[in-house]
Amino acid sequence: MTRANSSGVHPTAVVGPDVIVEEGVRIGPYAVVDGPVVIGAGTVIGPYVHLLGPLTIGRNNQIGTGCVLGGAPQHLGYRGEATQIIIGDDNVFREHVTVHRALAAGTGAGSGLTRIGHRNLFMVGSHVAHDCTIGNDCILANGALLAGHVTLADRVLISGNCAVHQYCRVGRLALLSGVSAVSQDIPPFWIMQRHNEVCGVNVIGMRRAGLSTAEIQAVRRLFAWIYRQRLPLPQVLEQAAPLAADYPAVHEVVEFIRSSSRGIPGAHRYRGSSDEQTDASRPAA
Repeated sequence: MTRANSSGVHPTAVVGPDVIVEEGVRIGPYAVVDGPVVIGAGTVIGPYVHLLGPLTIGRNNQIGTGCVLGGAPQHLGYRGEATQIIIGDDNVFREHVTVHRALAAGTGAGSGLTRIGHRNLFMVGSHVAHDCTIGNDCILANGALLAGHVTLADRVLISGNCAVHQYCRVGRLALLSGVSAVSQDIPPFWIMQRHNEVCGVNVIGMRRAGLSTAEIQAVRRLFAWIYRQRLPLPQVLEQAAPLAADYPAVHEVVEFIRSSSRGIPGAHRYRGSSDEQTDASRPAA
């Protein structure tokens, strides 16, 4: 680990004295790296990128042209506190992605930390706001927008030009279809579209994640009780107890619903179709 005098730094880049650059890092033309920033080994930073600390970037990340990581939160309660972003390994940030630092702990719901896990893909112009927590293997397609305090579990797909309201949670392997918006929590495996509308279960995504046919069918049964039979949610949760005991995926959905503070879209929001086979590995860019 060295200070910012690496041979991989382009001569036109501006790198501050507090920056730590690990082995194999490349910093492209006209990039600006300022403040307490740690850049992990093998990370490649493209032209015109702006990195502002406190910011920790893991290993083997790719940061595309014009990205801004570490900007101040877009919140009137922010007073210049030194909050931070921590980014894991093997993420790809395409052109003009923005990720903002958190609000200070004690400022409303501020946590002091915006956190991004591993192997995520952030396509062109996507945005991660203050205090967000992103899991692993997620995809944010072009123009996808996360407001403050949003939490994404692993392998979530937010399609192009979608918006997720502040404080929402999105469960594992959930999918938000293109040009949609959500202001309630999205349970694991659900497919959403338009505005808070539910249209099915991400069956192919579940298969690709290695869930068994029996477990997928159990989740679909739970989904049918809520959205096709339109049973009251307390009855569904009680009725699902035996399934949850046998199938971890059902247990995951049930616990997500029980812990939701914003609630999930109810049966009146169901706009189902035969298209429950949406492939979560192929986002609409």
